[in-house]
Amino acid sequence: MTPTETGTRPRVEGEREMEIFEATLQVLDEVGYDLLTMDAVAARAKASKATLYRRWRGKPELVVAAIMAHKGESVVPDTGTLRGDLLEAYCGGPGGLNDPLAQSVLSAVVTAMGRDPEFAEVYRRDFIGPKIAASQAIYERARSRGEVHPDVDLTVLAPSLAGIVLHRVFLLGEQVTPELIGRVLDEVILPAALHGPTA
Repeated sequence: MTPTETGTRPRVEGEREMEIFEATLQVLDEVGYDLLTMDAVAARAKASKATLYRRWRGKPELVVAAIMAHKGESVVPDTGTLRGDLLEAYCGGPGGLNDPLAQSVLSAVVTAMGRDPEFAEVYRRDFIGPKIAASQAIYERARSRGEVHPDVDLTVLAPSLAGIVLHRVFLLGEQVTPELIGRVLDEVILPAALHGPTA
């Protein structure tokens, strides 16, 4: 049987699946995406390579699935305010940017996206796509409450918080804290949302 054949054994799921995800992130943290192999993950997880291929088509799908599992289920916050929703989205739950493993994994991901078009496609589709949709929902809901100017281009505003935070983490070496997120919101994002574009 080849690794891509389905076989008759049950799919990997539950606790075993989480063990494989954990092994994947450990290997990714240690060697980066380029040097990560299905063999290395299988060895770390004490599984066969065929087991991995029965569940995931290849390395891009496995790595993205592991990252998504580490981040946890994506839930669109609904605190009643744009500030509260964005704070909850960036500071709530596991796998935030102040998690050392999350920072290491994100660094590996950014590098991999520039080198591996297949990985970039899978990551944008499966991970970034739902994030964009959730962000859009937060801002649209805020717009209906009057917290966002009608003329604001959400394709420009919505990614701005992430861009600023990633700049401060990876280029300036700062730690992400709720206080930092709050300052960026109060001094940049919320005023821009309410004021709208300059004529």
